[in-house]
Amino acid sequence: MINLLPLQYKNELKEEKEYKLVLILGIIVLLFLISLSLILLSIKFYTQGQVESEKILLSLKEKQFKTPETEALQKDIVLVNQEISKLSSFYQNQTNLVEILEKLSQIFPPGMYLTSLSYQKAIFQISLSGYAPTRETLVQFKENLEKEFKEVNFPPSNWVVPTDINFQTTFKIK
Repeated sequence: MINLLPLQYKNELKEEKEYKLVLILGIIVLLFLISLSLILLSIKFYTQGQVESEKILLSLKEKQFKTPETEALQKDIVLVNQEISKLSSFYQNQTNLVEILEKLSQIFPPGMYLTSLSYQKAIFQISLSGYAPTRETLVQFKENLEKEFKEVNFPPSNWVVPTDINFQTTFKIK
């Protein structure tokens, strides 16, 4: 095909064609950007709606758990926890008399026995009285007590009789 149009007119047609092409491409890009912004805006509104609905559900759940029954239960739990901590500190400050009695039973020589035992909690002191068959047995018991306890005190009246001794002693818990 032969084009007989003048060169200037050909250039004008070419420029007009390029102008229309740029204009169409610009409109397409503009429409794409507008549709993209509308999509993003709709996503924003959707997520905001979801967040608001979750907030409402959360507040409803909180209202369910903030009934007078649950609040009373929470107060009871706090009170019980306080009592448990008091009991725990009480038991930690207690002397374990079972361990002390076990030690005493292990250090008693054969033939000896107790007739009385008293414990003074305020000063951590134990008073014993009992029977020892011989003075040697009583000496052995005194040495054993001194190994396990402190401030062991045997009155001089314990040492007067050589056999069949009714003794008394006091000592403190370490």
